[in-house]
Amino acid sequence: MTRLPRVVHPLRLRGTGPAAQEGERHATWLELFFDLVFVLALSSITTEIGNGASPATSKILVAVALYMLVQWAWVSQSFYDTRYDPDDWLHRILVFVATAGAGGIAIGVRHLPEDLLLPAGYLVVRGALILMYLRVLLTSQAERSVATVYLGGFGVGWSLWLASLAVDPSTRPILWVVAVAIELSTPVWGYRWLLQHPVDTSHLPERLGQFTIILLGATLADLLNAVPVSHRSGELVGAAMLAFVVPVSIWWIYTTFLTSQLALSRLRNGSWYAFLHLPLGTSLVFLGWALGEVVQEIAHGVPRLPDTLRVLLSGSIVIAMLSGLLLQWGSLGSLLLKRIVIAGVGMTAVIVTAAVVSDPLLTLALTALSMASYASLVNSEIFHVRSARSNP
Repeated sequence: MTRLPRVVHPLRLRGTGPAAQEGERHATWLELFFDLVFVLALSSITTEIGNGASPATSKILVAVALYMLVQWAWVSQSFYDTRYDPDDWLHRILVFVATAGAGGIAIGVRHLPEDLLLPAGYLVVRGALILMYLRVLLTSQAERSVATVYLGGFGVGWSLWLASLAVDPSTRPILWVVAVAIELSTPVWGYRWLLQHPVDTSHLPERLGQFTIILLGATLADLLNAVPVSHRSGELVGAAMLAFVVPVSIWWIYTTFLTSQLALSRLRNGSWYAFLHLPLGTSLVFLGWALGEVVQEIAHGVPRLPDTLRVLLSGSIVIAMLSGLLLQWGSLGSLLLKRIVIAGVGMTAVIVTAAVVSDPLLTLALTALSMASYASLVNSEIFHVRSARSNP
């Protein structure tokens, strides 16, 4: 007979009690389903940038803020999942409720700040997580310190989001920023208590890695959608292939780093590792949009890329490079001079290309060449470091 989900029971931290014999923790089907709705929310955020190649600065800033908000909501849920694995009917219901809230966020981003759907959706997502930690507090004495930290910070943030429903729409973003700042600071001020219960060293990197790969997939989807269905010239196909090299190079570097397992020994409570994925993920969202716009400019025969588009393209790549560098530094505790030089040369090449070259096709060609070369050098360096650590 098919085994039914477990009834509600007291929670343990992963790695304690009988669960310690289960082996490495990996993502569940429920977590992957949860990811899909958040991808829809992220896709709706890119529409806020607009269809033009020169979006207003205000739209760019709003898109950045919205992305950070959505990814933080996802990351904070992953911190819970990496410590607890109840998989009973109550947990599933709470996750489905949070998933519905994420769907509300996806729809609500289109009508800010007047519409109440985004804050209501966030209240549902965060409220479900608060109930999960409240369950820990009420059923597990040994894990109360973890639950107390998150209930304190997230509870205050949730209250501010709730209060924002009653204020003038122009004031709401201020309360939202303060609320998210309090939530982001929660793992910092609670570091001493959270460090007593480290995150699962296989599960958290896997979850953040899966989300990053999903974002890279969304980048490729943006690029594919930018290619016109009709009138595909050889130049346009070549441009799309050159643009394809950029996210592939980032994927190659990231997956090499992830499979090297360099971060495992210094993961601790995981906050630094997760926080560095916020700018990394943001850069990937903007990279997909920027590459798609460059391909569209080529399709329309535009001879010169707008300055805003060049800044967004180069900026997103540089932020991705810098995030990768900091991830390696946090994993090792130090960096070889060679790795720093490689990063400096790579970022300089991308910036100089954006500043000097305005031709769309030439910009893609030089950027693709820079990224392919950078990926080759960084991957070689990661293999060298891993080999040196394996054979001291």
